[in-house]
Formats: sequence, C-alpha cells, structure tokens
Amino acid sequence: MRSITVFALPGISEITPGTDLVSVILAAAASTPDAALRPGDILAVTSKIVSKAEGRQVAAQDREQAITEETVRVVASKVHPGGVTRIVENKLGIVAAAAGVDNSNTPAGTVLLLPVDPDASARALCAGLRRELGFDVGILITDTLGRPWREGQTDAAIGAAGVNVLLDLRGTSDAFGQEMKATMTAVADEIAAAADLVKGKTSQSPVAVLRGLPDLVHPEGCFSADKGARAMVRPPAQDMFRLGSAEAWREGYAAARLDAGLPEPRWL
Repeated sequence: MRSITVFALPGISEITPGTDLVSVILAAAASTPDAALRPGDILAVTSKIVSKAEGRQVAAQDREQAITEETVRVVASKVHPGGVTRIVENKLGIVAAAAGVDNSNTPAGTVLLLPVDPDASARALCAGLRRELGFDVGILITDTLGRPWREGQTDAAIGAAGVNVLLDLRGTSDAFGQEMKATMTAVADEIAAAADLVKGKTSQSPVAVLRGLPDLVHPEGCFSADKGARAMVRPPAQDMFRLGSAEAWREGYAAARLDAGLPEPRWL
C-alpha cells in the first residue's frame, strides 16, 4: 500500500532580507533526527519567507496602491461592506485576490509582494540543497489562493524546481480500458495543500517536507527543461472564465454598441 508522510521543519525563526534560506532549511532539518532530509523528499516552502529573504517587504501605508502596481489585468471586482475585493492577474500570470499582496505576518505599514520569479527562487533553493545534501530533492514555493465556486482558501504551488508539477494521464487507459482524454492531475498543488495542513498560518512553520513520492522528483537536476509552476497557468485561449460576470457584461455591451455604430460607453 502506498503512503506519504508530511511534516513541518522545526525551529525556523523570522527571516530578514539577505537570509540564506538553504542554510536555514539545512539547520532546521539537522535540529532533530526526525526532521533529517532523505533522497526524493519534496519541500514546500511558504512564499512569505522567500519574499522576505529577497527583500520583497515594502513600505505601503496604502495596500490598495501596492495591489494596483502589481496588477496586469482586472478579472473581477466587488464592493462589499468591508471595502472592495479585486481579483486580478498579477505580473506572474497568477489570478488571485489582491494580486498576492499580503499584509499578514509582516510589520504594520508594510506589505509583502510575491517573489519576482518564484520558479527561479525554487531553482536556486533546489540547486543549493542538492549541492549540500548530495542527493535529489524537489522544491515547491507555495502561496494561499482562493478557488472559484468554492468557499475557503488552500495553498497552491507558484514556483517549482526539480519536481513534476502536472501528472499528464491523457492517452492512458482507465480501469475499464477507456482512454483518458482530459485528465491532468495538479500534483504540485495537491502537495502544497497537504503541506499547509502541517505548516499552518500562525505557527511559524514555513517549510514542510512531503515524503513518499520520489517518482515526482527529477533526477536530472533543478535546471531541467520543465517550465516549473508557470506551466500550471492556463493559457488565455483555454480560459473559459477570463472575466467576472459584471466585467464580461460591460465588455460585451461596449462591443455591441461599437458594432451598431453607436458611441463608446463613457467608461471606455
């Protein structure tokens, strides 16, 4: 029977700009025999500590302005008693609330931006750990995302290196011999979600280890030809829900007026 084990690395304190995360992770893994890393382990690293180490903690009295600066495209926005929620596409191509700008677990008056290139951050961590350990491990950079049509949030992979992010089963047969034509399992997101169960949001356990899926770890190295977590971003041509309902209506209404030879709506 196949099984996996997930545990958080202990003893990781507050991260500051310039912190060597490879050294921090290795020290945490060496702090107790139960946390020792093994070949084929996959480490899920919370994006917050990567952002802090890379100096992505910025002064921002106005979080909304920080969100605007990280936004490439507004997908949907909704006014509610607590203010305005904006679902946007950020510079990484990720669609998320508030562009991934976070003001939790950071001093008042500052916000955390996501890493500039989470896949590059993952590659650097992966290469450094493999060099020091002498064996293969995989790295996921994770962040909390909401989900359309579902309440609550879950962690997902926004950066990856040395590990498969998608398990493509298209062209294979199911238990009844029927060809599967659409099944692609988002294994990186599943691992990120499992890791969040042991990391938590307030326990200061930003790194978790998943053990038991060594077949997902690339033996050829961290700089292989895969696209990292960016490969999980759905191309625009395949996105059936590219806009929120109100935004889609406004865009369609404006297009219909132009087709009819009428003036553009005032909001254009």
